[in-house]
Amino acid sequence: MADFVQQILNGFALGLAYALVAVGYSLVFGILRLINFSHGSVYAFGAHAAFFMVGLHFGPVPAIIAAMLITGVLGVVIDRTALAPLRKKKSVSIAALVTTLGISSIIQNMLVVIFGSQRKPFPDFFNFGTLELGGVRLGSRQLVMVTVSLALLLLLLMVVNKTKVGLAMRATAQNQKAAALMGINVNNIITLTFLMGGASAAIAGGMVGGYYQIVYPSMGFMIGLKAFAASVLGGIGSLPGALVGGLLVGVIESLAALFFGSNYRDATAFIILIAVLIFRPAGLFGKKEVVKV
Repeated sequence: MADFVQQILNGFALGLAYALVAVGYSLVFGILRLINFSHGSVYAFGAHAAFFMVGLHFGPVPAIIAAMLITGVLGVVIDRTALAPLRKKKSVSIAALVTTLGISSIIQNMLVVIFGSQRKPFPDFFNFGTLELGGVRLGSRQLVMVTVSLALLLLLLMVVNKTKVGLAMRATAQNQKAAALMGINVNNIITLTFLMGGASAAIAGGMVGGYYQIVYPSMGFMIGLKAFAASVLGGIGSLPGALVGGLLVGVIESLAALFFGSNYRDATAFIILIAVLIFRPAGLFGKKEVVKV
C-alpha cells in the first residue's frame, strides 16, 4: 500500500511538470489551431538556460526567472521569424506543422553545439531533506515542484479567465477577424501566447532539471510527446484540460512503472494518446468543433 501511495505522489509531482509543458501546446493550439511540435525542444532550451544561469552563480530562483525571460523571447522569435510569414501568405496548416518540426531539430542541434551532447549534472538546489510518514517518503524536490507548478498553473488560469488580456486571448481564439474588428491587436496576442508558452516550458525545464539533477539536449523529445498526450487527453486548447491531463498522465505512468516495470512507463503516454483519439477525440474538456461548409 505504501508503494502505491508513493507512486501516486511521484506521479502527481511529475504530472504537474507535464501540465506546465502541455499548457504551451494548448495556448498555441487555442489561438492558432496549430500543434507546435517545437515546444519540446523549447522546454529543453529552457532547462539549459537555467543551467547556464546557475553556472554564472545565479541562485535557483533568479536562474529560473532569467530562463523564463530568455525562453519566452525564443518562443516569440520562433513565431515572428518562421510562423508569422506563413500566416501572412495564408499557407496550408501542414506547412506550419512541418516548420515547427524543423525548428525543433534546429534548437536541439544548437544545444548540442553550445553545450555538447553529454548529460550534464544540474545542481541539487531543491533537496532540503525528506519527510517519511507510514513508509511514504515526501522529498523536498517533489514538494517544491508541486507547489511551484500548481501555483503558476493557477496564476495562468487566472490571467486567462479573469483579466482583460485573457479576454483578448479568448476572443482571438474564438474568431481572429472579429477580435481584430473589436480593436484587439491579434499579432500582439499571438506574441504574448508564444511568450507565455516559452516561459511555462522554461519553468518546467528548470524544475525537472533540478528534480532529476540532469540536463541534456534531447531531454525535450520524450517529455514533449508526453505533454502532447496530456493536452490531448485533457482537450487540446483547454488550460484546465492541460492541468488534469498532465496529472493523469503522470499518475498513470508512475503506476505503470510500479505494476509493469520502469521499461513500460514511457509507452503508457502513447497508449493513453491512442485510446483518447479513438474513444474521445475531443478530450475530457474539449469541445467538438462544427465545421461549416
